[in-house]
This record gives sequence, C-alpha cells and structure tokens, in this order.
Amino acid sequence: MTTDNAVTREKIVQDLRIVVADAEELLRATASQAGEKAAVAREKIQESLSRAKVKLAEAEDIVIDKTEQAARVTDAYVHENPWRAVGIAAGIGLIIGLLIGRR
Repeated sequence: MTTDNAVTREKIVQDLRIVVADAEELLRATASQAGEKAAVAREKIQESLSRAKVKLAEAEDIVIDKTEQAARVTDAYVHENPWRAVGIAAGIGLIIGLLIGRR
C-alpha cells in the first residue's frame, strides 16, 4: 500500500466521522419538529447513520491493519538490509537538505 493511499483512506475516515457527527447534530436539532414526514425522514436518517457508523468502523480497521502491515514490512526490510536502509535515509536527507537550502 502506498503512503498516498494510506493518507487518502485516513482522510476519508476522518471526513466520514465529521459527516456522521453533523448528521447526528441535525437529528437532535430537528427532534422537536412535528409531523409524520419529519418523523419518517429522521428514522431513515438514523438508519443510514447506523449503517455509516458500521462501515466507518470497518474502514478504520482496514486502515489500521494496512498501516501495521506496512510497518512490519518496512521493519523487516530494514533488518534484512541495514546498510541499504541507511543509504536510502541519507539520500532522502540530502535531497531534503538541498531543497530546504534553496529557499
């Protein structure tokens, strides 16, 4: 899994949490509204929120599992190739240093 994918999935999970929280707040704010249509709409929204919470928890579990897997693979690579890992880190540090020095 690439870093961009991990960041994207984490951002999606975070955004979904915000949407769920906003929808719950909307439901609380409209709880005093009378009428059959409002009650039906609130019930449908509540069901959708429940499903979204379940899917959000599943997505969060997947992100955590993938992150842990990437960490294990990276750790194994560094243990198997310590000098190569040091060289890569030094190269990345050099590039970052050059980019920062240009400013």
